[in-house]
Amino acid sequence: MEYLLTLAADPAAWVALATLIAMEVVLGIDNLIFISILTNKLPEQQRSKARRIGISAALILRLGLLSTVALIVQLTDPIMSVLGNEFSWRDLILIAGGLFLVWKATKEIHHNVDPDPEPDIFNTAMASASLATMISQILLLDLVFSIDSIVTAVGMTEHIPIMVIAVVVAVLTMLLAADPLANFINENPTIVMLALGFLLMIGTTLIADGFGVHVPRGYIYAAMTFSALIEGLNMLSRRARKRREEMANSANS
Repeated sequence: MEYLLTLAADPAAWVALATLIAMEVVLGIDNLIFISILTNKLPEQQRSKARRIGISAALILRLGLLSTVALIVQLTDPIMSVLGNEFSWRDLILIAGGLFLVWKATKEIHHNVDPDPEPDIFNTAMASASLATMISQILLLDLVFSIDSIVTAVGMTEHIPIMVIAVVVAVLTMLLAADPLANFINENPTIVMLALGFLLMIGTTLIADGFGVHVPRGYIYAAMTFSALIEGLNMLSRRARKRREEMANSANS
């Protein structure tokens, strides 16, 4: 208790908390985009349930990993060397997760652009199997994003209570934003392709990070923000054109 009171009275701790919360929320965007795209493939009555399960699992994984901080730190220790490049467990996990994300995003892009896609696990006639498949895929990526999130937290502060608060706030933010974001993506088809492009970029970044090539997250999110703003302008343009066409049709009738 004395430790918590001392920590609460330390201004540096509050600065670290605010910074870490912002970082965790930003890192959670990647996770949330993936969950939103996957769950939108499910029948409507199952989507919210799948999102809650996925985000709750993310919280459990992050808090569970925080309870093993010593192990998490060891995940960054090299375990093998290939052609002069050293790899840790964290690197291998990021590479595997990045490859899965690139494969998944590519598959979804193909599914969206193919005029006659073959039936697959996302067929709503296989709703029960799809729900289980979606949740398993969400859990897999939750693990990758959780490890990345906790390694980031460990690198920013040594105080476990600060990490716990930041993680809980970030995941609660994801929980609140999940349905609105998923509905927005579902109602705007062009946003789906943009979001899949984001997932491709994030997956590539994870792979690069696993190979020791660190791409500053600021560049990634700046590109994502710029793309989102351009798409926002396109949406406004389409709505304005639609209103003009409706007004013209009303005048002609």
